[in-house]
Amino acid sequence: MTNPVIAEVFRGDTPESRHRGAFVVVDATGKVFANAGDHEAAFFPRSAIKAFQCLPLIESGAAKHFGLVDEHIAICCSSHGGEPEHVRLTRDILARAGIVETCLECGAHMPSWREASYELLRDGETPQQVHNTCSGKHAGMLALAKYLGVSLEGYVHLDHPVQQAVAATVTNLCDFNIANAPMAVDGCSLPTWALPMPNVALGFARLSSQQNKAAQWILRAARNHPFLIAGTNRLDTKIMHAVPRLFIKMGAEGVFCGTIAHAGLGFALKCDDGAARGAEVAVAQMLAKLEVWTDEERQHLITFATQPMTNWRKIAVGSVTATP
Repeated sequence: MTNPVIAEVFRGDTPESRHRGAFVVVDATGKVFANAGDHEAAFFPRSAIKAFQCLPLIESGAAKHFGLVDEHIAICCSSHGGEPEHVRLTRDILARAGIVETCLECGAHMPSWREASYELLRDGETPQQVHNTCSGKHAGMLALAKYLGVSLEGYVHLDHPVQQAVAATVTNLCDFNIANAPMAVDGCSLPTWALPMPNVALGFARLSSQQNKAAQWILRAARNHPFLIAGTNRLDTKIMHAVPRLFIKMGAEGVFCGTIAHAGLGFALKCDDGAARGAEVAVAQMLAKLEVWTDEERQHLITFATQPMTNWRKIAVGSVTATP
């Protein structure tokens, strides 16, 4: 099946490039409310399911044991830009759990936010693992390992108790035995699974349950601190600032997933070619079409469905626009 065009790139008024993809929106029973393309196909949600990976930290009692607060939970669910507050909070999780920074196994890279990289260079420093976009999640996993009394070394491996807890959580939430799913290694060295899109959306719909107190903590943390989920000039942060009732999280290679808790809905979207620019406008358009928002919220979402393009001289040259 050829997926439909979900976003177009215009240079001037003329289409220059097109992005194809698929999406699905479901409720907590799995009923489909909206879809496009091959929405039952398996895909790697990657970092979009960090909320799922954070649940064992809370449900085990580790988060409360180490005195973690909303800001820490938000950074555990983040793909952050390595900005100073992101790094500070990640280090604070490790400090509260009595874990040294060298225990991180996510790998080091320059902060993804350009200004944070420049600041690091100006200070004559080299990037550390704490600057990794996934370091918050890894700090939370290390805290869980410490609480469980298991080895901190190798916490990224599938057979480690921390990853076994994550696997069980994903299986239960998504109603899909991930032992039957293709598994690979993510960019930050953790296991990642290719799951059917409706099952991932189902997991996010279930995340909205009022009975799931751990999930409610995650949603509250993200709503109160959207900057910590992504960072400066990032869609996750900007769109949750504009529409606080939305929880949305990007994943690598053109993925967005999330929950509309007040409506009990979960969603998943994948851009075929992995382009973030196509996925960003497409997910905003998909959300805006759902009859679950106030007029003001819908207008905010619509503004994100078209993003202007400028050249190096800041001259407007076109746009990236979601298809109707």
